Amino acid sequence: MVVDHGTLIMTELVTYSSSNHIATITINRAERMNALNEEVILGLQAAWQKLEAGDDRVAVLTAAGDKAFSVGADVKDAPKEMWQGVPSIGAQTTKPVIAAVKGWCIGGSYVIVQMCDLVVAAEDTRFKYPEAQLGFTGGLIASAVARIPHKVAMEFMLLGEDFDARRALAAGMVNKVVPTGQEESHAQAWAKILAESAPLVVKSLKEFSLATLNKSPAEAGAIARDQLLGIKLSEDGAEGRKAFGEKRTPQFKGK
Repeated sequence: MVVDHGTLIMTELVTYSSSNHIATITINRAERMNALNEEVILGLQAAWQKLEAGDDRVAVLTAAGDKAFSVGADVKDAPKEMWQGVPSIGAQTTKPVIAAVKGWCIGGSYVIVQMCDLVVAAEDTRFKYPEAQLGFTGGLIASAVARIPHKVAMEFMLLGEDFDARRALAAGMVNKVVPTGQEESHAQAWAKILAESAPLVVKSLKEFSLATLNKSPAEAGAIARDQLLGIKLSEDGAEGRKAFGEKRTPQFKGK
């Protein structure tokens, strides 16, 4: 369950703190190397929603512990809909998101980082996408071909080999590589610049950029599914089903 306490979203596994128009969103599951289960994914989705609705102008995404940003989906407790935790897919995010990454970043967690606007990586960062070797995929990774060179994206997606921080920098997967332990402070420094910049300009440039990028079928499908789930779970959706059962004309409110 996600509980909102003003400037802090609380689950056991995701927190949202706010200071000077900067949101810091943290995955807190270090004992499981920040593996993504249902609670983490829904906590991230709630955080993106709070960012969009609130006064914060930029977010820094980080994770607890020293070994991993995240090892991807929890194989013992997999999330139902991984895409729900991805910024700009599971929830609209017209405000910039900066990922501060360290240690392992594997599978679905790389997809989350891929969809962030800026990425600061620690020197010990290792990216990996092993789904072709494991026999499953959510498909969102295919959007990498719109964000980094095609041949590099295919290598990363298909071979399952590690990309260290320097290779990721050369490929355009990250913006900056910094000494391990300094990744969040560098991300916060960039966030401060964005928080003090003109919000309408930043928002417009992000929106135009997202509209320019090609979307993979999985990405477009996830965005459409999010919109349809919103209708299904709306007050009007509940009213329509109730009215049908009661054989009366529904009273819709557009909510």
